[in-house]
Amino acid sequence: MDRYKILIVDDDRLLQNSLRAILSEKYDPLIAGSGEEALRLLKQHPVDLVLLDIRLPGIDGIETLQQIKALDRDLLIVMMTAYEDVKTVVHSMQKGAYDYLVKPLEIEMFELVIEKALENLRLKKEVQELRRATLKKFSLEQVVGESEGIRRVFEFAAKVARGHDTTVLIEGESGVGKEVVARMIHQRSSRYDKPFVGINCGAISKELLESELFGYEKGAFTGGLHEGKKGKIEMADSGTLLLDEVSELHPAAQVNLLRFLEEREFYPVGGTRKKKVDVRVIAATNKSLAAQVEAGTFREDLYYRLNVARVVVPSLLERKADIIPLAELFMNRFNAKFSKNFRGIAPEARKMLVQYPWRGNIRELKNAVERVVLMEDGEQIEAAHLAFLAFPYHASRQQEEPGLRIPPEGIQLDDLIRRLIVQALEMSGGNRSRAAKLLGISRPTLIYRIEKHGIEVERLSGVSPSTPSSVG
Repeated sequence: MDRYKILIVDDDRLLQNSLRAILSEKYDPLIAGSGEEALRLLKQHPVDLVLLDIRLPGIDGIETLQQIKALDRDLLIVMMTAYEDVKTVVHSMQKGAYDYLVKPLEIEMFELVIEKALENLRLKKEVQELRRATLKKFSLEQVVGESEGIRRVFEFAAKVARGHDTTVLIEGESGVGKEVVARMIHQRSSRYDKPFVGINCGAISKELLESELFGYEKGAFTGGLHEGKKGKIEMADSGTLLLDEVSELHPAAQVNLLRFLEEREFYPVGGTRKKKVDVRVIAATNKSLAAQVEAGTFREDLYYRLNVARVVVPSLLERKADIIPLAELFMNRFNAKFSKNFRGIAPEARKMLVQYPWRGNIRELKNAVERVVLMEDGEQIEAAHLAFLAFPYHASRQQEEPGLRIPPEGIQLDDLIRRLIVQALEMSGGNRSRAAKLLGISRPTLIYRIEKHGIEVERLSGVSPSTPSSVG
């Protein structure tokens, strides 16, 4: 391992030479006689620790400290002072100093403070390296892409990850990678080293869902574990809880979830004592929660609790530019898994992949590539390898047309128009120009219809004033 580099900033030449002699046995010392010289050296050399005298010619130690922190806010700085000036020392600690030493320096104390500071640095570097390794290991396959839509999702995830406990709502069709976006937010947040716990609200019976969410106490019901069981919320304490397919929550569970989101406390099933946890909640759904609210199947107050920051993950149909990069990514992955040697995708096969509707989105694309790599041989994925897919240009005209049919009982045309406008606004994140494009009408026409039908665009965009409005 390279030796730590320590910058000594002091105008006392005798002390400079003494500290250089002491430190040279274990570390690489640099010397600066003023704050100005220290700042010049820091711009030229990587430094692990700064020993900074408070009283310096020119700019003093406190000002130098502030300027160093402006260059590198994580750099460890130990202040040195010939005066036991508590006020100045406290001020330097408030400005970001790691520790302080009082002159004349006691060698044992000096070495102890240096070792403690560098051990802190070593541990911080280990944590950073672990996080980098975790992020590298964490698969972003389902959100890899070049399209504008998915890049907006990337930007959203990066921004919302900075909020420690901001509740997030992720909408999108099945298979678009909503869980991967949720994990992306978790991995880039301050909770990255804490649990990420998911629960599929649609895969658990309504009788068991509350006990899965909130846990249960000993003897709460027949057939439960004798000692009771922790729920997903408690298991996610300090980390992130993903409520997948949240639209499937039955009414009683919606009430209890709302209460939890308001108080961050809950009663386990059969319990009489509240438990308090610190979790970030991310909800995901393949349905429009706004439409569910309008239909009366989802509580409006819970919707607003979940809809603090909202993003819609686009389908593959909306991000065709990503299909080939994703297919190549999966091809390389399954090459390694199945010891195959596919090197690319033939032009006709590329055309077929791009034209296919991928109603199962990325999940379906991944499964298709896995099948080809496992079952076929060669250096390229050929069009013949994809014959098992039913392509739209082989389908009838009726299959290509939207499946809108007037029911026997008839429809209310104004209500249908309003619903289509609402859906377009939700898909575009409240962007009127994109919504108009989705509907095939002009922006002024859309604005006229929004006003006519009394549609509240801000509510549908799912973006509060503090949330990026360009997402989704």
